[in-house]
Amino acid sequence: MKRIGTYSIVLFLISILTACGGSSNEDLKEYIKMVKAKPAGKIDELPTYPPYETFIYSSAGIRSPFDRPVDIKQRTIAKANSNVRPDFNRTKEYLESFDISALSMVGVVRWDSKLYALIHDNNGGVTRVLPGNYLGKNYGRIVHIDNNKVELIEIVSDGLDGWVERPRVLTLVEKD
Repeated sequence: MKRIGTYSIVLFLISILTACGGSSNEDLKEYIKMVKAKPAGKIDELPTYPPYETFIYSSAGIRSPFDRPVDIKQRTIAKANSNVRPDFNRTKEYLESFDISALSMVGVVRWDSKLYALIHDNNGGVTRVLPGNYLGKNYGRIVHIDNNKVELIEIVSDGLDGWVERPRVLTLVEKD
């Protein structure tokens, strides 16, 4: 009994769908003919733009507008009171021939109760270092080694024929 009811509903829906689809599309065909009979429109030419002029930033050596202005008088007093300067008579270590950005900490190893940091250079070598060793081109002296970082102090020029200390940190680089 249920089958007869299902079949009758399906038959009814099919008859409704065929009744709706039987109309012709003559009005649509007429509209397409009318649109195609109209003359084609004119497309405007593309506007001409002036060529791009390159800009050369010539203020690279000037103070950034986002930095505070520097008081030269105070810097001169600080320079006179400062006795920070690199030791030029010391023989340079291997890792001082690399820029600090080319060095990365890749691990630590404990040997003879000392904690060594393993520093990778861009030549593919790995060097172990202790506090007191130097690395980087800015006279960076290692002051502390931890399981995941190396703290060092660089000595950089202050721009007025003097030197200042700047702390840096190399953190452990973990590769996936």
